[in-house]
Amino acid sequence: MAPHAIVFDLLTALLDSWSLWAEAANNDRKASYRWRTRYLELTFGCGAYRPYEDLVYESAKDAGLPDSAPKALIDNWDQMRPWPETKQVLLQLKEKGYRLGVVSNCSAELGRRAVALCGVEFDAFVTAEEAGFYKPHPKAYGTILSALGVEPRDALFVAGSNGDVVGAAAAGMDVVWHNQIGLPRLPGSKPRLEGSSLHVVLDHLRQVQSTPSSSTSSRSSRL
Repeated sequence: MAPHAIVFDLLTALLDSWSLWAEAANNDRKASYRWRTRYLELTFGCGAYRPYEDLVYESAKDAGLPDSAPKALIDNWDQMRPWPETKQVLLQLKEKGYRLGVVSNCSAELGRRAVALCGVEFDAFVTAEEAGFYKPHPKAYGTILSALGVEPRDALFVAGSNGDVVGAAAAGMDVVWHNQIGLPRLPGSKPRLEGSSLHVVLDHLRQVQSTPSSSTSSRSSRL
């Protein structure tokens, strides 16, 4: 069944936050990945909202990085850029009449600034601070669905990470994974479709329209 609304992760599905984290770690990719991995462990594990900035600093310390790294991340937040195809895909979806929403694991202030970088107006936008919980807690997904006025079965979620693939599916949504940097799948991560560009959303919608009863996961031809 074709969705009525499409919900996006913000910081990895729509924006290239990976480069921002790497630059904050002096372009040490291994240190950046270690830091980001620890940050994801903290956010996915804490459930109820703790200040985003605190988790960024805590994860940097745990990863052996100095305070200058998280400070640079926050100071350069507005330097984040959308993936090259982000605006085009979002505009195509708006033209097709889909309601568009964003749910992001960050503070309300940083989320507001980040979503503006996409250059497209969304129908609803919710951060972990506003929801009171970090993804993959069901409350985070439920808050954006309520804001859009749709049931889980009527929404497609566009994930940017394994955690979101699993969490959004558990919340009752079909999920596609925009896996731009080629992360390996983890156990239990079974998106309907996976692709290395945001065009995976359009690919999935074409599949749904041509074979609405299909429920099999497949790999995007755009990989």
